[in-house]
Amino acid sequence: MRILGIDPGSRLTGYGIIEEAGRGFNYIASGSIRIEADYFPDRLKQIFDGIVQIVEMYHPEQMAIEQVFMHKNADSALKLGQARGAAICAVQTKGLPVFEYAARQVKQAVVGKGSADKLQVQHMVKILLSIQGQLQIDASDALGIAICHTHYQKTALRLQTGLTR
Repeated sequence: MRILGIDPGSRLTGYGIIEEAGRGFNYIASGSIRIEADYFPDRLKQIFDGIVQIVEMYHPEQMAIEQVFMHKNADSALKLGQARGAAICAVQTKGLPVFEYAARQVKQAVVGKGSADKLQVQHMVKILLSIQGQLQIDASDALGIAICHTHYQKTALRLQTGLTR
């Protein structure tokens, strides 16, 4: 199963693609969509178009994205929600199912601690995916979301089939 993880943002949207491989994962690609437009609707279109290109290039089968959480600044939370919406609509046009996870769920799945910081997530993502060298924070967050999704899907499958190992 190939999973596209998305860390949405109105100026920088991280993406990461992994593939399940037995009990582990294979790193496929990651990066960021840098939003250059100032006019907000144009930013949303750039996110949409960028995600469509990524889906067409890497052919993921599912998408996982972080849920919106309330910032101190309501305007920032609204913009983040709209960026998420653009990304979700982009994969929906390609028929991909979308799964959403809270930031604490992602941190718990990747680091083992729901209050982990971004650098801890980045460190564990690099270890889990055997990535050498630099990895952008937005890309590592997106890869972490994809890893979280595989953990939750495997757990759901075990519960459905009655397996306890």
